[in-house]
Amino acid sequence: MQVEFSAIEVPGEANPLTEGILYHVLRSAASTDPQQVQTGTKQLQEWEKAKRFYPLLQSVFLDKSLPLEVRYLAIIQLKNGIDKYWRKTATNAVDKEDKALIRNRLLESGVNEADQRLALQNALVIAKIVRFEFPNDWPDLFQQLLQVLRASTEPNAYRLHLPRALLILLHIVKELSTGRLLKSRQNLQAVTPEVLNVVGRIYVGKVQSWQSFFRDGGDDEGGALEAIENSLLAIKTLRRLVIAGYDFPSREKDVQEFWSLSRTHFSEFLQYVVQDESPLAPPVQSLVEKHLVQLSKFHLAMAQTHPAGFALLSGSLDLVRDYWSLIAKLGETWGSKSLDGARIGTDGDEDDDAPIIERLSLKGLLLVRACVKMVFYPTQTFRYRQPQEKEEKARATQLVKSELLTDELVREMISTLVTRFFVFRPSDLRMWEEEPDEWEKMEEGGEDWEFSIRPCAEKLFLDLAKNFKELILEPLMQVFYTVATPDNEDILFKDSVYTAIGLAADVLHDKLDFDSFIENTLVPEAQKQKPGFNIIRRRIAIVIAQWIAIRVAKDKKPIVYQIFQHLMDKSDPLNDQVVRVTAGRKFRDCADEWEFSADNFLPYAPLMLERLMALVQEVELQETKMALLNTISVIVERMEHNITPYANNIISLLPPLWEQSGDEHLMKQAILTMLSRLTNAMKADSRTFHISFLPIIQSAIEPESETQVYLLEDALDLWSSIIAQTPSQPQPTPPELLNLLQYLLPLFSMDNETLRKAIEITEAYLLLAPASVLADNFRPALLSSLSELLQSLKPDVNGIVTHLMECVVRGAEGFGGEQALKILVGDLITSGFLAKVLEGLHGAWAHHQSHGPYRELPSRAVDGVVETDYFTVLARIGLASPTVLLEALQSIGGTELDKTLDWLLEEWFSHIENIGDSPHKKLMCLVLTRFLEISQPWILGRLQNLMTAWTDVLGELLDGMDDRTSDCLHWAEDPPTSEPREPEAPEEVRKRGLIYSDPVHRINLVTFVRDHLQGAIQAAGGEARFQEEWLSRVDKDVLKGFAELGIM
Repeated sequence: MQVEFSAIEVPGEANPLTEGILYHVLRSAASTDPQQVQTGTKQLQEWEKAKRFYPLLQSVFLDKSLPLEVRYLAIIQLKNGIDKYWRKTATNAVDKEDKALIRNRLLESGVNEADQRLALQNALVIAKIVRFEFPNDWPDLFQQLLQVLRASTEPNAYRLHLPRALLILLHIVKELSTGRLLKSRQNLQAVTPEVLNVVGRIYVGKVQSWQSFFRDGGDDEGGALEAIENSLLAIKTLRRLVIAGYDFPSREKDVQEFWSLSRTHFSEFLQYVVQDESPLAPPVQSLVEKHLVQLSKFHLAMAQTHPAGFALLSGSLDLVRDYWSLIAKLGETWGSKSLDGARIGTDGDEDDDAPIIERLSLKGLLLVRACVKMVFYPTQTFRYRQPQEKEEKARATQLVKSELLTDELVREMISTLVTRFFVFRPSDLRMWEEEPDEWEKMEEGGEDWEFSIRPCAEKLFLDLAKNFKELILEPLMQVFYTVATPDNEDILFKDSVYTAIGLAADVLHDKLDFDSFIENTLVPEAQKQKPGFNIIRRRIAIVIAQWIAIRVAKDKKPIVYQIFQHLMDKSDPLNDQVVRVTAGRKFRDCADEWEFSADNFLPYAPLMLERLMALVQEVELQETKMALLNTISVIVERMEHNITPYANNIISLLPPLWEQSGDEHLMKQAILTMLSRLTNAMKADSRTFHISFLPIIQSAIEPESETQVYLLEDALDLWSSIIAQTPSQPQPTPPELLNLLQYLLPLFSMDNETLRKAIEITEAYLLLAPASVLADNFRPALLSSLSELLQSLKPDVNGIVTHLMECVVRGAEGFGGEQALKILVGDLITSGFLAKVLEGLHGAWAHHQSHGPYRELPSRAVDGVVETDYFTVLARIGLASPTVLLEALQSIGGTELDKTLDWLLEEWFSHIENIGDSPHKKLMCLVLTRFLEISQPWILGRLQNLMTAWTDVLGELLDGMDDRTSDCLHWAEDPPTSEPREPEAPEEVRKRGLIYSDPVHRINLVTFVRDHLQGAIQAAGGEARFQEEWLSRVDKDVLKGFAELGIM
């Protein structure tokens, strides 16, 4: 044995790839010894990209003398390799010769494989290859397969060939019909008529064969069993083929014939399985039931995929009526007749598989929904439709509306759904008692309604209620008034009617006085102490949640809160776990509705939160815990600062949940969301908890953190909330919070959403603790990271980066004046940030110098809003200190500052008129005006540009102003100092201070321009000298426009 396996103990590259060694490696990988499995698997991975590997795998699979598990592993390896390496464009794609060798042996190996498991895997391999190879590299595939199928129906044919060929064809059709590319479906459509003809004949022949045996008997029981298995494979293929193989199946004669046959077979097969004492053996009956399921899937797929074609096919509407008859028959035995049905051991114990009539009725409900959708919610398409298609659609819609969805049938449907299918079954009531948490979770799951009768019935009821409002209102309200009294104790029927009232809230809102219903009916019923009223209590929670946002008066909300408070009282024996969990879940809707008032809810908050938190600890399922936690989280958010007294209790609930969740990251996400909401709701009062939250954030944001991929987004939200609610000076910022700064910069290299959040957090730190952000141990790295981002971002994200840089410039100036600004600008030069800004702006200038239709934007050039963002950064530096900006420009552009300023100012002045928002325009005007302080020819020579800018910007800022001595963006007052009515986040105060201290709002542009112009005149040697040397160069119209402003 050791000798046998020694070949695979050496390093992978030393192993020659031969069939013999491959067999041993596969046997090793398929063994029960973990060491051998690991060694064998590693070697197979080494060989994945080697030439001849996949043909050799196929050779091992074809060798029937080898052990089954080795052959199985070989075909699995081959199947996995096709996904990775068969595509021509794949890295290390399978060689063309290897592909041809594999392809040539596929069909023969498939039809001759005796083992069912191996045959299935081989069929999957063929289907995957067909998706890549047909029709270009394997044009005769279907001809080969159809030849095998035709030959296998001959009297002396090998009996294995037919089921294996049908199995292969089934998976090929599955693969091609589910392809997203139009080409895949077109390839299938090209061969559909011929395949349908051949497989259809096989199906008809086999069904006739086993039906004849059922009818007349005989000796060939094995042959009949084979025939029924083969016809099942055939119908599985046919139903997919018809749906995917034609764009307009109802126009095809073959499809019309097969459709009629499917209806006939459906009614015939149904007779075999609905008899109380079926003569068929259970395995045979199961096969017939599978035929029925396939036919029902075919009918449903036709209605959903080709709605117009479905309606126009012969007998389709009768087919829908037949399904409805089946549904109505099921309804007769569906619900519990009384609460006694819930007793353990009574009727309702069923196998895992639902009875066939249930499965078919579910398809029937979906089919009726598809017909309603056909009329009221038709699928919209951008595809061009021929007149014939439009006419067919109109005719089909009219047909379904007038002949199927008649008043009589709709009334019958509504009645059956409400009185039969909304009623709990014995199995429901029993599971409520035995496994309350599992049952409640199952009832709450709204996504899988297509797989369960009662949720599907609810969806159909809602469709009918919305679209046949006038038809159902009166009878529904009559039934409602008969049961909606505390005296009526028909619990199960009452529950089903309340279900309908809840679902139809949108339709009934102006017909039903729900406020009176709450006071006169629900309040007494919620307090009834009679067996079975726990069912009504659960329904009360659900129906109020459905109506709360639609029609419940503000003065009735306290009654609602009292009802929920009562339903969550564990000391009441009728409030079992299902009632309390449902109330806990549904209260989320009550707390989250638009008109929720924290003051209204405040008296009920302590007890409600206490009971919710106790329930979180009581339930066992993680999903239920999360749902209840979400309710608490919403209450926290809506209560805002009023939640503070309960914060300790809520937070103490979370650490055990965090520990219990293990690898259940959804729970951890819910906890992080809760902490963020709690922090934001409590404002500055939350600071006592901040230190305890920070380790959780650190564990999620650290590089290489295992939880980063799951928790990063929620951790960033919590981090942002903590900074926002941390008070400013004189209170010191906690060092633990400042310590997290080091983890920010790696986040800049992640996806755009993470980058946005990281920059938002950096800005928040800058407002809270500017000294820490501008410190020598953080600032240079921050500027380098921002420099790397420039020129690689979309305009909106680029704006966030440059806005942060604006804040950094303002922060440096505010923190240390011109000296701090000089150091910062030095770092901007060192990091390459300023060079990239100037490179982008120079590219824009160069682009604007060229003309003609073929001019292209230089690779590093910027335009539009990005150009505005770049100029804004320069403007912030220049407004703080023109000297510092000019020194920086000289440092980057070399000694020839005048040349740099020449193109830069030309571009800057020309860009002002392209800026959309007034504050940015004013900012540009301020900095360009401030350049006059330097009294240099490069700015005085552009006096015309300056006057044009002043006229344009001041004209906009003074438009409509009564007082023309001050621009509309100038705020004379300081920020309001009065105490706000409600607590506000410390960050809101900091942001308001930042806005009010902005020179754009502190400086009056009218006086600023006047003073600087006067200063320039004086510096030039007086008005006459200024007029002669500079003003004489300005165009008269420009001078006139400026003079009309009345500034001078």
